[in-house]
Amino acid sequence: MEVILLEKIQNLGKLGEKVRVKPGYGRNYLIPRKKAVPATPDNIAKFEAQRADLERVQQAALDEASTRAAALNGLECVIVAKAGSEGRLYGSVGTAEIAEALAALGHSIEKREIRLPAGPLRVIGRHDVELQLHADVDCNVVIVVATENQQGAAEQA
Repeated sequence: MEVILLEKIQNLGKLGEKVRVKPGYGRNYLIPRKKAVPATPDNIAKFEAQRADLERVQQAALDEASTRAAALNGLECVIVAKAGSEGRLYGSVGTAEIAEALAALGHSIEKREIRLPAGPLRVIGRHDVELQLHADVDCNVVIVVATENQQGAAEQA
């Protein structure tokens, strides 16, 4: 199935490219989320007429992601969790907990923007977490997972 991309999609293509994708991916993901349209002659003509507007929207999204990345880059956030004596958490700290902690600091982050390639955080300590705010914009934040005892000691110091 051939589609025209309406925005840059990592590992697939950039705005305006005509790419070949598997039918299910195009039908069930790209087209319903308005990330692409089928590459028919009518859609190609419509796209060319709207190209300047789409590029302007794409540039605005990139600029907004860049300003968010500048504010977030290197930010340190403490998450308190219950852990055993060896430092292993009873549960784990996932994308939802990280998004909530960053929201408490005043930063709006969606769960899908948080990258945890090794899976959820399961031990106390400092963890570098990558945020992908746009296909071209990444930044890193430091997540400190601490227990209640460590949190109180850190506040007193």
